[in-house]
Amino acid sequence: MISNPSTDTPVASKLEALLNLQRIDSQLDEIRRVRGDLPEEVRDLEDEIAGYEVRVSKFDEEIAGLNDQIKQRKQAAKDAEGLIKKYEEQQQNVRNNREYEAIAKEIELQKLEIQISEKKIKEAQYQIDLKNTEIAGTKQRLEERKKDLTNKKGELETIVAESETEEKTLMDERGKATQPIEDRLLMAYTRIRGNVRNGLAVVTVKRDACGGCFNTVPPQRQADIISHKKIIVCEHCGRVLADVDFKAA
Repeated sequence: MISNPSTDTPVASKLEALLNLQRIDSQLDEIRRVRGDLPEEVRDLEDEIAGYEVRVSKFDEEIAGLNDQIKQRKQAAKDAEGLIKKYEEQQQNVRNNREYEAIAKEIELQKLEIQISEKKIKEAQYQIDLKNTEIAGTKQRLEERKKDLTNKKGELETIVAESETEEKTLMDERGKATQPIEDRLLMAYTRIRGNVRNGLAVVTVKRDACGGCFNTVPPQRQADIISHKKIIVCEHCGRVLADVDFKAA
């Protein structure tokens, strides 16, 4: 049993209220079933698009940093060329071999600086080219996903629009349907719905079997269900057995 019946509300009334709530929830479930995986697919696409946009932004930042490095290296090479020119002029006015060799070493150092700068510039440019290729591929995938998202959103909006009025009406009905149900019973109903795949928390016995899990319900238990003296649940699945449907027998 889920709970003991209270003195002010007959068990039959409680079961009737639960069956009514189950009827409404089943209709809402069907509306949402028609939507299928579209809401989740839309969310997944939105997350994927956001990821691609972050990736492109990161690549752009990295390219900007590499361009700064190239700019700095070009300036360093230009400064080195200026120093070489200055040292070569100084070589024309040296007084001895020692001064000449010292200036020659400085010139060699500046030439080496130019070589290093040129190498670093080529490496940075190579990295920029690689990242631009990555950006191009990422942007292509991004545009494809945006088109997919537009299509999926369109499908979802169409389905939602078709059932919006019905869903709102059912939600209003559901609000009213929960009012006569005591809190503990409503919590138990919600818990059972969350534990079963088809969302059926309240069922009837049909052809001597539970309407939820289809396991056999013994005759004596069926008699207890029909008496409506207490709330009875299925021994196998835990669903509330609200009544016995003789029409299905």
